[in-house]
Amino acid sequence: MQLVFCGTPQFAVPTLKLLHNAGHDIRLVVTQPDRPQGRGMNLVAPPVKQAAIEAGLPVVQPEKIRTNAELQRQLEAIQPEAIIVVAYGRIIPKWMLDLPKHGNLNLHASLLPKYRGAAPIQWAIANGEPVTGATTMRIDEGLDTGDILLQRELPIAPDQTSEDISPLLAAMGADLMAETLEGLEAGAIVSQKQDNAKASLAPILKREDGLIDFSRTALEIYNRWRGFQPWPGIYTQFRGKKLAFHRMMPLDLRGEESRPGHIVVGPDRLFVDCGSNTRMELLEVQLEGKKRMPAADFLRGHQPRSGEKLG
Repeated sequence: MQLVFCGTPQFAVPTLKLLHNAGHDIRLVVTQPDRPQGRGMNLVAPPVKQAAIEAGLPVVQPEKIRTNAELQRQLEAIQPEAIIVVAYGRIIPKWMLDLPKHGNLNLHASLLPKYRGAAPIQWAIANGEPVTGATTMRIDEGLDTGDILLQRELPIAPDQTSEDISPLLAAMGADLMAETLEGLEAGAIVSQKQDNAKASLAPILKREDGLIDFSRTALEIYNRWRGFQPWPGIYTQFRGKKLAFHRMMPLDLRGEESRPGHIVVGPDRLFVDCGSNTRMELLEVQLEGKKRMPAADFLRGHQPRSGEKLG
């Protein structure tokens, strides 16, 4: 099939590579501009651009696409049968939606209509979901509201983080997109409308999403840590400084009432009480301006007291 591919981060790379290796004619790759990164703020190409160059595919990097007459001329000249969109990071304008025969096909990292939005993997894990998945859909003018083409489930283990799940979904999604194109060519896919009543949102993460609310249970806080990797993580305040939690273990208290947010110190062990009579053992923490350290080192260096409150 003659295609245009739109994508930016590493999550989109497996789909680009698989479609190219499967023999699809990818006439153009559209990705976001190079961005400054690191201490030196040097310009770094997005992973999709790097993969496209390695494969010998033509690349364009428009800053904007909605009113981009040059991009519109390029795509109209190509007349792609489908435009593939994977984590591109831009709203697709109507002129692009109307251009290809098979439409603009999106790979979304959730089981739509659940977790529409920019951070579906993170919010599914943060909310303690036992299962997530990938969906291919035909993009419309709404936010992830288009008709579903194919879906596949992926179980989430209780200790897996967003960083663990993302590459698994990227690989699964690449296969699903290839299967979707085959099905569309064969006329074998019947699209399904989404049930908007079952929709939930997965908005882009903000730094403050990582601020710990100790009225939540220890398991809920742990799930948010799993979901919010690598950023924003989870954190609180200790003596006026930011304290990030890096490794932890949720515990239930039996016959004992918790005092949410209060520290409990044991021999070389550090705990904090959470909601609903639960407690978190902190295994590795990081105080603002310091390196990550085991809880035992934090205890020796800062001597927190039982009863002292975080937050």
